[in-house]
Amino acid sequence: MKISIFVSMFPPERLGGTEIATFNIAKYLSKKHEVHVFTTLDEGLPKESSVEGFYVHRIPWPKIRYFGGLLFWINMAWLLKKIKPDIIHAQNIGNGKTIFLLNKIFRKPIVIWARGSDANFLFMHKKDWALKQALKNADAVISLTDDMEKKIREVCNREIFVIPNGIDLNVFEGFSKEELRKKFGLSKNEKTILYVGTLRPIKGLTYLIEAVKIINDKNIKLLLVGRGEERKHLEKLVKKLKIENIVTFVGRVPNKKVFEYMAASDVLVLPSLSEGFPNVILEAMASGLPIVATKVGGIPKIVNNEVNGFLVDPKNPKQICEALLLLFKDKNLREKISKNNKMEAKKYSWESAIDKLDKLYFKITDIS
Repeated sequence: MKISIFVSMFPPERLGGTEIATFNIAKYLSKKHEVHVFTTLDEGLPKESSVEGFYVHRIPWPKIRYFGGLLFWINMAWLLKKIKPDIIHAQNIGNGKTIFLLNKIFRKPIVIWARGSDANFLFMHKKDWALKQALKNADAVISLTDDMEKKIREVCNREIFVIPNGIDLNVFEGFSKEELRKKFGLSKNEKTILYVGTLRPIKGLTYLIEAVKIINDKNIKLLLVGRGEERKHLEKLVKKLKIENIVTFVGRVPNKKVFEYMAASDVLVLPSLSEGFPNVILEAMASGLPIVATKVGGIPKIVNNEVNGFLVDPKNPKQICEALLLLFKDKNLREKISKNNKMEAKKYSWESAIDKLDKLYFKITDIS
C-alpha cells in the first residue's frame, strides 16, 4: 500500500509530540508499506529525502499573506497527483479539514488522526461547517484518548477509533545516571526536576516555576528542555523570583539527548493546561521517572495517582510543590513508582499502535 501522511512540521527541526509521533508512525509503517510524509520546508533541509525507510517531501510555504498558503497547497496537490497514494492520512484535525477539501480532486480514502492540540482547536472551531464536513465524511477518524473521542463526538457524532501513541522501549536501555549527571553538570545531591516540551502558555510552565520558588531549596534543579514563544517571559519570571541558580533553560536538544536528560533526572513534571495523550509521559515511564502531571486530557488515563505518579489540578503551583516534596522526602516511594512505571511502559509499543492503524487502513480501502 502507498500511504501519504501530512503533518505541518517534522523532525529534525521540530520536536513536538505530534512531530515525533509522526516520525515513528512513518518509520514503523514503512516496514510494510511505501510511506510518503508531506510537511513544510525548514531552512537548510532538502526538499526531498529518504529516512528510516520512508520518503519526506518538504514543501516551501512562502511568507506571502494568503498566497503563501495557496502556493503550498498547489504544490502539495501536484505531489499527491504524482505519487498517487492509496490513502491520505492527516495528522490533526485542522490539516484534515484542508486535506478533505483538497481530496475533492483525488477522491482517495482519508484518515484524520486527532492529536493533543486538537482539544483547543475543536473548541474554537466547533461551528466551522468545513470542519464538521471533514469529520463527518472522512473514511476514518482516530483519537489518541477516550477524552478526545468525546470532544469529537460533540462536534460530529460518528464512529471514532481510539489508538494511543506508542514508544520504542529499546532506546531507554543502557544509560548510567551517575555518568549522565556528570555530563550535564549535576551533583549527586541535587534533586533534579525535568520538563520536556515546547515553551508555550498552554504548557503551564509559570505554575511549575512558581512551585519551584515555593520549595525554596538550593539543592533543587529545574531543567526546561525545549524551545518556544514563551521563553523570554519565563526567563523574566525566573529573574523576578530570584531563582536563576535553580532554573536552567536547556533549549532544544536532539531526541536521543532527551532520553539522557530523563535518565539523569529524578522526576518529570508536565503542568499543562490542556493535553491529548502526551508521549513525554510514556517516555518518562520507560525511563523509570516518577511523574507529576495535571489532570487534563488523556493524562489521567496514563498516570494512576500515587501508583506511577501524582495528579494535580492545573494552574496550582502549591499542589505541584506538595507532590514534589513528597517524592523528594520518600526514597522508597520514588523507587516504588520507578518500578511501577517501567512495568507499565511495557503495555505501550509502536508495534501495537501500528498494527491497529494498519488494520484500519485495510478496512477502509479496497486493497486486500
